[in-house]
Amino acid sequence: MKKLSYLFLVAVIACTNSHAQFGRPGGADSAQRRKTQDSIRQLTEQDHQNMMDQLHITSIRQGANGNDPKAPNAANYDESKANPFPNLPDPLVLKNGKPVTTAKIWWDKRRPEIVEDFDREIYGRMPKHIPKVTWEVTSTTNEKNGDVDVITKKLIGHVDNSSYPGITVDIQLSVSTPANATGPVPVIMQFGFIFPGGARPPAPPPVAGAPTRPAGPTTPSWQQQVLAKGWGYAIIVPGSIQADNGAGLTQGIIGLVNKGQPRKPDDWGSLRAWAWGADRAIDYFETDKAVNAKEIAIEGHSRYGKAAIVALAYNPRMATAYVSSSGEGGAKLHRRNAGEIVENVAGSNEYHWMAGNFIKYAGPLNWGDMPVDSHELIAMCAPRPVFISGGEKGDGWVDARGMFMAAVAAGPVYKLLGKKEMAITQFPPVETLADGDVAFRQHSSGHTDVPNWPTFLTFAGRYFK
Repeated sequence: MKKLSYLFLVAVIACTNSHAQFGRPGGADSAQRRKTQDSIRQLTEQDHQNMMDQLHITSIRQGANGNDPKAPNAANYDESKANPFPNLPDPLVLKNGKPVTTAKIWWDKRRPEIVEDFDREIYGRMPKHIPKVTWEVTSTTNEKNGDVDVITKKLIGHVDNSSYPGITVDIQLSVSTPANATGPVPVIMQFGFIFPGGARPPAPPPVAGAPTRPAGPTTPSWQQQVLAKGWGYAIIVPGSIQADNGAGLTQGIIGLVNKGQPRKPDDWGSLRAWAWGADRAIDYFETDKAVNAKEIAIEGHSRYGKAAIVALAYNPRMATAYVSSSGEGGAKLHRRNAGEIVENVAGSNEYHWMAGNFIKYAGPLNWGDMPVDSHELIAMCAPRPVFISGGEKGDGWVDARGMFMAAVAAGPVYKLLGKKEMAITQFPPVETLADGDVAFRQHSSGHTDVPNWPTFLTFAGRYFK
């Protein structure tokens, strides 16, 4: 890999974060944004090539085209062609072929085998030594959200960078709790954005062929729905932990631990880094008397839905998760040829989410060579409850059926651990809850998490006080 100018890379990533959240359209801002995007693209392609060189791969297969149904590589939505590798790894069979018949065998032997495979091949290993995070409350505000008085704290999690002062990581977090609460409350934490007064959030990350339907003017926001249950809400900013591009892999928490050097093939990617950041937020919640740190849910949509399921799977203190439209790299089966596929995530636009080793399965290996699949990621969440969601119209890219199939296949692990697997095994009608401690619902809208918030909050209410 061509040696990059360190200071230039810092400037590019910082500029990206700034313009992604607060830039104005038109004029000099637009020109600067295009220049920044071009720089990020170039650096990302160089890093992706560096990883392919480490893996001794000269090329990978082309991803699916979700925009042009006439393209040679058009995304498949024909169910008869969707399962080229129908045999899934059995989460209740050890690598030596012996069955897993007790919870003790699951915890002592089988689950560690599955975790090792995900660490090495899919999401990457979290380093053994990661710098400490010190939380600072930067402001405390009494305000209203709808008709509810809330106390909002904004925080910065300063990551100790004494081992490599050239990289600074400050995690952005906000938490709001009802002002009239008489004790600590559950908190729903979202992977999202925090904005200054008057600033508008950017549009959600684009997904091929997926229109977004915002909530209507009379629909309470998800935060207001949470407050109506007497709970609190939090927002953690993934980009403040690790950039959402390959150029940023030598920055953020991954770059800090690697002292500014490129990743090795089994190093962690952005999804695990974001999940690590969410776990550090729980460190803070355990010190906040307004928060019940044993009742924390994580929510994310689209790429942040991927991060949400990874966070629940790896972070034992996380109580439950709302996993919205997570698709490939999330709850969708990797062995499915429907919508987005492994080759898309292995390409230069998305590979940074995963371990470098993931690229192998887009060439020369195939999906069936993977030692694990996403039903085992869901099984790693057990016995904690998880709610998996997708849309119908315009959300085919995330393959709702593939996510449902993964949830069903995780059921035997939930049952082994004394929990309820999903009540049905046939793909349910739209807007029908497939219930259990692992649950699924497909709403009738598009690529959005809005319609399933009420269902999730009812689901979480079964487990929270």
